[in-house]
Amino acid sequence: MRLRRNLFALFATLVLAMAGCGDDATDRLNTTVHTFADALNKGDASAAAAVTTDPAQASDTLGKLFDSLGKNTHFEVSAVDHKDNDATFSLTATWKFGKDGRNQWTYTTTGSAGQNGDKWNIQWNPSTVAPGLGTGPLSYSALTPDPAARVLDRTGAELLTQQIATLVNVSAGADVNAVAALLNPLDTGITAASLQTQLNAANGQPVTAVTLRAEDLAPIKDQLSAMPNVTLAPQTRLLTTDKALTSPTLSGLSDLWQRATDDATGWAVSPKAADGVQRVGGQDPKPVADIASTLDIGMSRTAEDALATISTPAAMVVIQPSTGDLLAVGQNAAADAQGPIALTGLYPPGSTFKTVTVSAALQAGQVTADSVVACPGSENIEGRQIPNDDNFDLGQVPLHTAFARSCNTTMGRLAVNLPPDGLTKAAAQLGLGIDYTAPGMTTVTGTVPVADTAALRVEEGIGQGTVTATPFGMALAAATLARGSVPAPSIVVGQPGKPDRAPDPLPAGVDDQVKSMMRETITNGTATALQDIPGLLGKTGTAEYIDNTHAHGWFVGIDGDLALAVFISAAGSSGPAVEAAGRFLRAQR
Repeated sequence: MRLRRNLFALFATLVLAMAGCGDDATDRLNTTVHTFADALNKGDASAAAAVTTDPAQASDTLGKLFDSLGKNTHFEVSAVDHKDNDATFSLTATWKFGKDGRNQWTYTTTGSAGQNGDKWNIQWNPSTVAPGLGTGPLSYSALTPDPAARVLDRTGAELLTQQIATLVNVSAGADVNAVAALLNPLDTGITAASLQTQLNAANGQPVTAVTLRAEDLAPIKDQLSAMPNVTLAPQTRLLTTDKALTSPTLSGLSDLWQRATDDATGWAVSPKAADGVQRVGGQDPKPVADIASTLDIGMSRTAEDALATISTPAAMVVIQPSTGDLLAVGQNAAADAQGPIALTGLYPPGSTFKTVTVSAALQAGQVTADSVVACPGSENIEGRQIPNDDNFDLGQVPLHTAFARSCNTTMGRLAVNLPPDGLTKAAAQLGLGIDYTAPGMTTVTGTVPVADTAALRVEEGIGQGTVTATPFGMALAAATLARGSVPAPSIVVGQPGKPDRAPDPLPAGVDDQVKSMMRETITNGTATALQDIPGLLGKTGTAEYIDNTHAHGWFVGIDGDLALAVFISAAGSSGPAVEAAGRFLRAQR
């Protein structure tokens, strides 16, 4: 009986010992598999390879995989089973690609492990890490929609399309004289000296001399290709069909196109196999629709031509009052160098702001269009000496005459008698000071702060002081007067802009009184140079900045169902803006 108890105790001890050995093996196996997965999560090819049966090959394959697909990945061990010295396990992996990791590739693989003594190793098999990896190196590629979307003008003509643009890259040792000789006729800013300066600053790195459209590259492509240390790098870009219309003002449409294209773009993960490329993961691209803009190519080209000869930054915005559609946004080369100033450049509006001042005064009941007002050549109003242009003196005249002749003294006196927020509210009724969110464009209208002192109201009443406006904002103000209410501005058909707040509506009849004064500005005021254009309404503006020796020039006008604003920086007077408006408007007839 005693011997039997001893044998039973010995058997139990052996069973427990064997069970203990089994638990240790399982723990070591789990540790190995999780070490492998954790190393993959960190993108550490060496650490992952170290627990495999072929560290050298695994390290090489995994290093190339991470170089190709990136390291935005997560591996999770989903199951581990083993029997004796062999084991299997499953991994669930997710890779993230593209902008913000929007494209995700998720899959599950199986692998095996073997025990050699008290050590477990992952049996190296590339397919354990990713499907297709055993066939060849994997690569990620975006699959863009085909056909690509186009941006069309209001007539259906192509405004922006996807085209090939080629970067001309120059490296140290290139013959800069020969390169400049070929490129200078296309861009006069490219010279041998300018290229050498770029190369010197690049510390041995190549520099991009210019980016060329296909039609510009074609005549010189072979010559450039044959030059040592010159390489051509073609890229796909969204470009205007007419390169004369290239402008930063179109960047909003380009951004809208890019977002639509990104949302529709598919993707693929493919191994480079001997029998071709076969996709192991991905998504087909979605169809993408063209973007119908409100812009008119012909009108836009005319606007650009009207400004082209002006040496200082100049911009023009044309809006259709009945719809709020932007018909044309033009800038000259000097303006393009500063950005989309037509839509976002803030400047003192000068006398064009008198449309707001008379609107506020009419609403306040101070005057009517026929009220007789004083227009002295100069007047000290609340400590601010206000002169008329060249100190002209009209004496006592009707308000409509003072407006048409642009009497600063009259407007300063009207503004003083307004409440502090009078001009702010009247401006908002015309769209100024309101921000609009519209697909395809980024805009600013202007700023008209509350004037809590009489001196500030004097300044604001003549469009100076803290008042600012953009060409877009003044075109919108003109469109509001033409329509009688603020139109929702848009640059994409059917997608009107939304205001950040809703101002009070313009009272009935105020618009007609202001428009009557604007008509007199053309027939017998400061814009008689445009009196040959039938029915035109307008207001000129000269806005001082820095000191009284520097001034911007403005013109705002209404021609039927067209409202426009012209701005010319450092013009000295409104004359150049009036002339540019005339060139544009006459070309429309």
